[in-house]
Amino acid sequence: MYVDSHAHLEGSKFDSDREQVLARARDEGVEKILLIGSGTGPGTYDCAIKIAEQQHTTAPELFATLGVHPHEANLAGESDYTEMEALAKNPKIIAWGEIGLDYYYDHSPRDVQKKVFIRQMELARAAKLPIIIHCRPSDNSENAWDDTLAHIREHWAPAGIGGVLHCFTGELHHMKSALDMGFMISFAGNVTFPKAVNIREAAKQCPPDRMFIETDSPFLAPVPHRGKRNEPAFVIDTARQVSELRGASVEEVAATTTANFNRFFSL
Repeated sequence: MYVDSHAHLEGSKFDSDREQVLARARDEGVEKILLIGSGTGPGTYDCAIKIAEQQHTTAPELFATLGVHPHEANLAGESDYTEMEALAKNPKIIAWGEIGLDYYYDHSPRDVQKKVFIRQMELARAAKLPIIIHCRPSDNSENAWDDTLAHIREHWAPAGIGGVLHCFTGELHHMKSALDMGFMISFAGNVTFPKAVNIREAAKQCPPDRMFIETDSPFLAPVPHRGKRNEPAFVIDTARQVSELRGASVEEVAATTTANFNRFFSL
């Protein structure tokens, strides 16, 4: 059985066949999906909760997050934080995110991204929820990694709650820093991309008890689906790549990452 630890299923790309997508995931052995609730900013922070609460008779077990993505950081106001504080009490919510820093697109000013990131770590700490981290630096730079890890070290690590580096794309030293602060490392479909040498090396060396797999649907469809809309059923292809890298069976990777997910989130 598999867990897709990060999927965006609330968007319009799934409006026409969301139930079928969930059914395909279940048919492929996906037993749980963590739905990411950053949406498109204000007014959409309950988007993952809405899907998770529906009666999906042919779906895996669904859980949810909520949070302000760094792309929409400049849209966040006090009313949004108040709303998220209330939503975080929903039993379907098991994490806060995805949050962090994105210096590649810079959709929001970097100083605003940092302020919103810190504020959300404070809210997550109060709610006792682990955080899901998005980190993307500028081209040929480690700038967002440096800032993200420094902010986690100062504002989050002392809480001892931990979190997840989602869709890991960094170097081994970034992974080690995050592991030292109690984080899980999640690998997505881009581990199958030909040029992703650093991601494959991290997937080889990540401690087995600290690893998740994910799709980041609808993004980053793995080989052999690259270029198509990604969906939770394709998490198997990520597991297959990770198993080859680690010299393990795909069943071992599935069992280990599922057990890690259940343990980390106390499910």
